[in-house]
Amino acid sequence: MPPLRTIMVYITRKETFTAAHKLFREGWSNEKNLEVFGKCANPNWHGHNYTLLVTVKGEKSPETGFVANLSDMSKIIMEKVINKVDHKNLNLDVDFMKDKLSTTEILAEEIWRQIEKPINALGCKLHCVKVQETEKNYVEYFGE
Repeated sequence: MPPLRTIMVYITRKETFTAAHKLFREGWSNEKNLEVFGKCANPNWHGHNYTLLVTVKGEKSPETGFVANLSDMSKIIMEKVINKVDHKNLNLDVDFMKDKLSTTEILAEEIWRQIEKPINALGCKLHCVKVQETEKNYVEYFGE
């Protein structure tokens, strides 16, 4: 008799937030920052309407049919991320971004660090954090 096959299911929760930031390195001149970061180095800051997608994977519960309860996932994402970043300045107001360059790449990594343990405690495994900064730019981070 062949072994039972495990079916891995992926499920994603989408949230949105609006935040300001500026890309700049303290040790660089304004000219160098503008050369490297372009308009994202605007001395007066700029903002984005971000989309955050959090994907988890796991087996469906035989009792509920869920990989994870999306309501529980949403509570974690709201508490650990959205409430901290929405209508905030990523450079100045967000504890987990303190002293870090506020690129979308770094933001995705730091969001992962904020939610990995509580999400995995739901009985699933965090698979991907996707942060979309603009219609044309997004970052996917897989915890590697």
